Amino acid sequence: MKLRLLPVVLSVIISAGVLFGGWFAYTSFAMENPLSDIISKVPGVTSSTMKLDKDRVDIEVSLQADANLRTVVERINKDGASIIGKRTVNIQIKDNPSEKLNEWWSKALFEVAQAMETKHYADIPTTLQKYASDIPNMKVESEMDQTYVYIRLTDGDATKFIMLPRSTQMGVWPNE
Repeated sequence: MKLRLLPVVLSVIISAGVLFGGWFAYTSFAMENPLSDIISKVPGVTSSTMKLDKDRVDIEVSLQADANLRTVVERINKDGASIIGKRTVNIQIKDNPSEKLNEWWSKALFEVAQAMETKHYADIPTTLQKYASDIPNMKVESEMDQTYVYIRLTDGDATKFIMLPRSTQMGVWPNE
């Protein structure tokens, strides 16, 4: 039996196209688009981008200055749970910090890092308020859940959101 090369190659190409096209369509329409819709409907989210892999979801969000970061993270994890599954969720925040806010945060960071490392989380709001008293319009808010300590710094139109993981890890925090 003699196989002709052209029909075999065409069959392989068409089969691969259908399989990968179907996989791409499923990932896009059944997973990414619904999760993007969920994220865009979370109060405080102005825009978002997302990358969905087999073992992780990378989400970058832009937030309104008055957004509650803890609520945003909770809603993404809760409302998107059926799509996220067992994937690790990495949320990055695109914010609008000023140079003054960044400098202020770098001064407060040492004491905040020490409180995180020693698990003295109650010291964080006190530390932030102590440093905030140096700047007249500075507003500092902090919250915590089982996974993160959430901090929002506001000075006029500039806002900086910070998510500090509560698990002990060596090195620099991911949002720095």
